[in-house]
Amino acid sequence: MSTLATVLLAMLPLVAGWVVHVRWLHRCLSTARLDPLTGLVTRDGFTRRATALLKDPQAVVVLADVDKFKQINDRFGHAEGDALLKATADRLAHHVGRAGVAGRLGGDEFAAVLIDANGTAADMLTLLHGVLARPVDGQDPDVHTTVSLGWVRAADFPADDLSGLLRRADEAMYAAKQARSGTRRAGLGRLFATIAGRRSGRTGARTDRPVVGVAV
Repeated sequence: MSTLATVLLAMLPLVAGWVVHVRWLHRCLSTARLDPLTGLVTRDGFTRRATALLKDPQAVVVLADVDKFKQINDRFGHAEGDALLKATADRLAHHVGRAGVAGRLGGDEFAAVLIDANGTAADMLTLLHGVLARPVDGQDPDVHTTVSLGWVRAADFPADDLSGLLRRADEAMYAAKQARSGTRRAGLGRLFATIAGRRSGRTGARTDRPVVGVAV
């Protein structure tokens, strides 16, 4: 056997070990980007996929927030609250489909980007709002709440990046929650005051940005 063949054979275990290690690292990275409770992508994974989707002018950004979630946890316990979050995530992901992305940003806040090829986002999100309000199978019917949705068409604000569109969707969602209207589209009206694109008290808020108007 030649010297080269001998060297290659000796290297095979090392190469095989490296391949296994790389696959293990890839699995760890993929798992780290998934929320362990809901199975949705976390903020980093969502940002990557959503940013790519926003290249499509038909993209729609959605922000969803479970109404009165703290009361659910306080009254029925965290296990019931977790089951509600899991059901919300599953329903949201189903409606967004594989062409879009749904993620859990933290707590009871979810975000999604979908491609509205038929211009029916308003109808679809109204339907989704009803689906999200349904009781969870196998759960006490009293563990029941709604989910407020705010959404924005990326094409309406071509200068905005993902962060800016999420801010607009967040403001529209807050308006929907305050009005108990279920869903609200960001448009050309007056927004609630924001701090760095997030309402006061929400993650990422700071005090060095002016109030911005948009959306009702």
